[in-house]
Amino acid sequence: MCNLYKMSGSAAEVAQWSNAMTDPSPNFAETVYPGYQDLVIESKQLRTMTWGFPVRLKHMEPTSKQKAVTDARNDKLHSSFWKLSFDALRYLIPATAGAEPQGEPRKMTCTWHSLPDCDLFAIAGLWRPTAEWGDAYTMVMTDSCEQMAEIHDRMPVILKREQWAQWNDGTPADAFELVQTWCDTLAIDRTDQRWGTADLPRLL
Repeated sequence: MCNLYKMSGSAAEVAQWSNAMTDPSPNFAETVYPGYQDLVIESKQLRTMTWGFPVRLKHMEPTSKQKAVTDARNDKLHSSFWKLSFDALRYLIPATAGAEPQGEPRKMTCTWHSLPDCDLFAIAGLWRPTAEWGDAYTMVMTDSCEQMAEIHDRMPVILKREQWAQWNDGTPADAFELVQTWCDTLAIDRTDQRWGTADLPRLL
């Protein structure tokens, strides 16, 4: 997902779907951009975290806002930047649909992808505590399937329900076995929504 996804279920609906415990009224955005807070499922607990690990790149000014790193590539999971989170801080990201831009520069539109006949699906995620933004999360990405290939060369790792426990509680080797390209059908929705104005964020 290129820095935009939707999670349109209520906290109660996500809790029921995932069999997770939740706080009475978590505050989160339905349309999620980097730096926004949204729901995640960590140790059977529904929580809110900030999307993106904060990082200051070498060329950035000391006073500039930090960049939110929202995607963890499959070929980088064992690097020093991701290793601690991948080894011990894995969890699930509930989502309704993810978006990618398509078209000419400055005229790009949103193309959404989701699972057919599913209101929610689970994406493999990592998290870490940060001094800047509190607990923050990122998505694990892998090579795109055939349906996604013409839209983007990478896509999120989507987990089936029977894989959740292996991702959350397995060894790093167990978890890495699940970092695979989605092999089932996706629903692709090419829209005329301009990229960057897909939806105004709504706090639930």
